[in-house]
Amino acid sequence: MAANRRPITLAAAVATAVTLGASALALPALAADGDKAAPPKLELKNGTLDWGLKESFRKYVAGTAHGTIEATDGAKQAPDNGVFTFTEGKGTYDTGPTHAVNTAFKGSLRFVSKIHTFDIKIADVKVRTEGKKGAIQADVTLNGATQNDIDLAALDLSTVRPGAGEGGAMVFKDIPATLTADGAKAFNGMYAAGEKLDPATLTVTAGGPVTEEPTKPPTDKPTEPTEPPKPTDKPTDKPTDKPTEPTAKPTSGTERPADKIVEGSLSWGLKESFRKYISAGGSVSVAGGAKKAANGYTFPYAKADVDSDAKKIDASFGGSVRFAYKAHGIDMKFSDLKVKANGSAGTLLVDVTTPQGTKNDVEFAKLDLANASYTPKNDVVVLDKVPATLTEAGAQQFANRGSRPYEPGEKLDPVTVALSSKAGADLPAGGGEVGDKTPMGGSGSTGSGSVGGGSVGGGSGDTGSLASTGASIPSTALLGAAGAAMAAGAAAVFVARRNRKTETA
Repeated sequence: MAANRRPITLAAAVATAVTLGASALALPALAADGDKAAPPKLELKNGTLDWGLKESFRKYVAGTAHGTIEATDGAKQAPDNGVFTFTEGKGTYDTGPTHAVNTAFKGSLRFVSKIHTFDIKIADVKVRTEGKKGAIQADVTLNGATQNDIDLAALDLSTVRPGAGEGGAMVFKDIPATLTADGAKAFNGMYAAGEKLDPATLTVTAGGPVTEEPTKPPTDKPTEPTEPPKPTDKPTDKPTDKPTEPTAKPTSGTERPADKIVEGSLSWGLKESFRKYISAGGSVSVAGGAKKAANGYTFPYAKADVDSDAKKIDASFGGSVRFAYKAHGIDMKFSDLKVKANGSAGTLLVDVTTPQGTKNDVEFAKLDLANASYTPKNDVVVLDKVPATLTEAGAQQFANRGSRPYEPGEKLDPVTVALSSKAGADLPAGGGEVGDKTPMGGSGSTGSGSVGGGSVGGGSGDTGSLASTGASIPSTALLGAAGAAMAAGAAAVFVARRNRKTETA
């Protein structure tokens, strides 16, 4: 009868390489002459492991998370945020029935993002295989807490065939790898167990047999008996009638943990007419990761707590946008944006900085979430184009010298919030639709004919400042700032100029 043919595995290929001359070693334990000695283990040396972990994760750390990647202690990273190489691999191959391979490598990786508050270190990397299966094992430290020797990735060797490398090395290229359950925990839940990882390439060279250290003989020195504990007359602690409180509250078994967010963005234009007014003669600048979009600005994710079941979100975003109009005494910076949502209502909070100082966590706008969905789709929760209206505190930021151009309830541009529990997820493009089509001053009311500057200072020498009076601005400049030649706006300027002493611009 023909012998059963086994598929070529990593271990079998190592043995084949040795037999065919990759090493001068003979395999006495494999002889079928009745020798019952235990099969030897072969030394593996000069090993390398080329593995990128996960390409989208590398891009996320270096891009969205504004983080850093370090390869040290013998590990190297290829240029252009490429794959990692772990070096000086040493291990063993069991020529017995298990054909087990165990190899340990030098090198460690560290992924850090201060903005997204994570610090992940991978060290003490090992590869083990047995038959068609294997694993990449490592010590993983997440924000200071270390899990030793966890199976970070599962390896599938069923379709892998060996190739020849330098010096008789065996090369196993592109071994499929998937994230394990322990690996998912180590990455703070950014990815789910079973997530496809970058393939791994293992290179090993077979050496001589491993010499087992002899077992140390037992010592003749008798073990001294330990003395029994001495009895004590001191009574134990007094009993108490107070029942012990349970350490954890009972649950119904249906509760789901809050969503773990790893990235996101906030898109908002403040107010379209205000942007147009500033663009007529001022400037807008973004910093700290904020970006200009078609209809406003996008702000990068900082941190968030999301409970989709309870319909609650508490999210913070970095970056800033600054509006400056020197001729009109305007210099306002909006930063540290926060969204607090609970069911059908929410609040947008911002830090507002002017030459007079910074007001932190101003409850700037009310958010109408009656039609918002807290249910994640493709691991992303999106509060899309949420209607926003100015609060009393928000209106006060524009006030100056007893007047303010915007009143509480004024319609602002809508707010879009996207929060993902999976790194590298597709987030909606920033910008959205603008929320107001009226000229400055809002819903057609003439107001004071001025655009805020309230908390914005122009000095006392800023005569003709729109933030001060609104009286000396030529009608063409005002109409250009408002973005439309509307009769109501022109009339407002005319009335304001007639009622006040003309100043020199």
